[in-house]
Amino acid sequence: MAIQNKTNKTIIVFSDDLDKVMAAFMVATGAAAMGFGVSMYFTFWGLSVLRKENGKAGGKSLVDKIFALMMPKGTNKLVLSKMHMLGAGTWMMKRVMAQKQVAMLPELIKTAQDMGVNFIVCQMTMDMMGLKKEELIDGLNFTGVAGYLAATEESNVNLFI
Repeated sequence: MAIQNKTNKTIIVFSDDLDKVMAAFMVATGAAAMGFGVSMYFTFWGLSVLRKENGKAGGKSLVDKIFALMMPKGTNKLVLSKMHMLGAGTWMMKRVMAQKQVAMLPELIKTAQDMGVNFIVCQMTMDMMGLKKEELIDGLNFTGVAGYLAATEESNVNLFI
């Protein structure tokens, strides 16, 4: 059996916890900076990361509207997975990041896009949660799990965050 030299990286973004998403984007931009091809697959709660703060779409069922209300809308609405403390922990984390000049999530997303990171959105999850393309940021690829699995065929690292 021949050894294949696969060097790309894939990351499943399942969570909408600020700290977990920050980690996913730090790994993605780090790998892209090292010259690796990177694909990020956004599914379930990870889709919240890509929602526009003011994105709206008409023609939704009641259940779709409820999902839209329950999911954070934009990166500024994401909170920490631990020590959120009714918003105080998230506020403190963002303040420390600013003081230490750590890139905030919106900047990391733009940097990842500028570096050519492939953002793959799970179409099945979008359909299930009633999300529409116009509610999400630009520059995304919409596909099913097969599109993500195709990206993993060229990868030697696959992370689930």
